[in-house]
Amino acid sequence: MTTNKTGKADKATRVGQLIAGTKKNFPKVSQAITLEGTSTTIGAALNELQSFIDNRNAVVTAQGNARTAVAAERAAAPALDAFISAYVAFIKLQFGPTATELADFGIPVRKAPAPKTAEQKAVAAAKRKATRQARGTTGPKAKKAIHGNITAQLVVTPADASSADASATPATASAAPAQGATPAQPAKG
Repeated sequence: MTTNKTGKADKATRVGQLIAGTKKNFPKVSQAITLEGTSTTIGAALNELQSFIDNRNAVVTAQGNARTAVAAERAAAPALDAFISAYVAFIKLQFGPTATELADFGIPVRKAPAPKTAEQKAVAAAKRKATRQARGTTGPKAKKAIHGNITAQLVVTPADASSADASATPATASAAPAQGATPAQPAKG
């Protein structure tokens, strides 16, 4: 069982087999044959078949060369880009960033920004302020105003209400143990 492959490489293989079979079974290249109502010879048919294979081989070779050229270009690109940037900087340094000679090199002259109107400045300032508030960002002066000192009040609550009454009277408060202290325990012995 044969599979019907339609790729160009597979077709070239089949055409090669056609050429081999034709040479084996039709040894006289001058033999006349008729293809789709046109008279031709075996030799002319072999030439047409061979031209398909030659064209396919030329394309495969060109694709291989193209891959090699693309790989070489990619390998050299970083160094060449750096050189081009340095050369453009040299040209701008020689003639100035706004010189008309830059057009001769294909380097665009940087345009001065158009002055903004008062309304545009006000809108931009309002947008900046809204963005800073939304993001919670602060400037250096606002950051300096933030300090880590926190004023805290310590609130102590008694463990139970009876000890609160005992601490209220001075005579009994001295007899009662201090808050959090444990009474002395007898030594084991």
